[in-house]
Amino acid sequence: SQNSPLKEVVQRVSSSLGCSPTSAQVAAYFDKHDKLRHLRDQFLVPKIADLPPSDLSLVDGTKECIYLVGNSLGLQPKMAQKYLEEELEKWAKMGVHGHTLGSRPWAWAEDNIEGLMANVVGAKSEEVALMNGLTVNLHLLMLAFYKPTAARHKILLENKAFPSDHYAVESQIRLRGFDPQQSMLLLSPRPGEETLRTEDILEVIEKEGDSIAVVMFSGVQYYTGQLFNMAAITEAGQRKGCYVGFDCAHAAGNVELKLHDWGVDFACWCSYKYINSGAGGLAGLELQPGVNGFRLSNQPILLVCPLQASLQVFNMTSMQALRRKSLLLTGYLEYLIQHYYSEDPTRPQKPHVHIMTPSDPQQRGCQLSLSFSIPIRRVFQELERRGVACDMREPSVLRIAPVPLYNSFSDVHRFIETLGAALAAGSQ
Repeated sequence: SQNSPLKEVVQRVSSSLGCSPTSAQVAAYFDKHDKLRHLRDQFLVPKIADLPPSDLSLVDGTKECIYLVGNSLGLQPKMAQKYLEEELEKWAKMGVHGHTLGSRPWAWAEDNIEGLMANVVGAKSEEVALMNGLTVNLHLLMLAFYKPTAARHKILLENKAFPSDHYAVESQIRLRGFDPQQSMLLLSPRPGEETLRTEDILEVIEKEGDSIAVVMFSGVQYYTGQLFNMAAITEAGQRKGCYVGFDCAHAAGNVELKLHDWGVDFACWCSYKYINSGAGGLAGLELQPGVNGFRLSNQPILLVCPLQASLQVFNMTSMQALRRKSLLLTGYLEYLIQHYYSEDPTRPQKPHVHIMTPSDPQQRGCQLSLSFSIPIRRVFQELERRGVACDMREPSVLRIAPVPLYNSFSDVHRFIETLGAALAAGSQ
């Protein structure tokens, strides 16, 4: 497995501690030596008792929950409430003057934090705007970049792109008077494989490029957790005269992005997953040059506040440091899953777990997509009853995302123990 260096680290630590490699002591050791562990204190972690599906006859409700669903909604930064209260008070006291006064003048409040966001996605601050929601931004960018001609009218995307991206692409094609059946070029994995190979993506671009107007991929695939080689895809597309853009919803705040250096034509992302700005938070977009031409009015101040609170936490570290921890954290999760839940031919009755996400750390973010040998809904319910926050995606995947900003190695270890109990209960 690609994970062998991690295996060696775990074994070295466990032998120095005189415990088994799967012991909770190993997780505690990793946590003690984690240079980023203080960042967790910047977030509010729900208690098990406060999660609606928890069954308090099975678990201690006073403990913090095992929150592994930052891929769907990040935790609340502690400063979000303070910043919101400041602006509500300003509105109460000075009314319309709040547009131009105070530390966050409402008319241009997001200007203060575009630089912080630019650091997270590897862009220059003048290339980044914070506004709208993700799909609105995708539509605005497609309106600018998708200019189909009779010869060059196709949009290349993954067959299993996030549904709203599919719909956006379809409606843009129809809007320009073309037929999605002819103009959507969908890429699927090879038969029997679950993720796309970079060489297959590049080959399609090389072969079909002259008829492709826009290459539109996700940065990290929402279902499989695969991280695409954005630099290689951008270069290949542009070499054939295509515009290349990315939906970075699952990549921003998760993996190291270098949108400027890679020279991508455009990108958009939301901020409520790994960037913790709260449900429906402000989205971002990037393009060269002069993204501000896309702005529509001033941004809702109540959405700027929680985003500022989160971006200030990102500013206490770097995406490079977060990624370093992430490789270890997700690698540790993978190691424990493989250790306990690999398929065992000698015990066909024993429930097992299959990891769909690539095992090469360069081809994934923090999320692992897991499928099970027993019905998934039952496993999911049993995990939720025991204080685990994760999510299920049809048809058959649990997405587990240990986020380096606030998750610990002990969270991962607790999850693995809880998964054992959930599988036992689920296969009854």
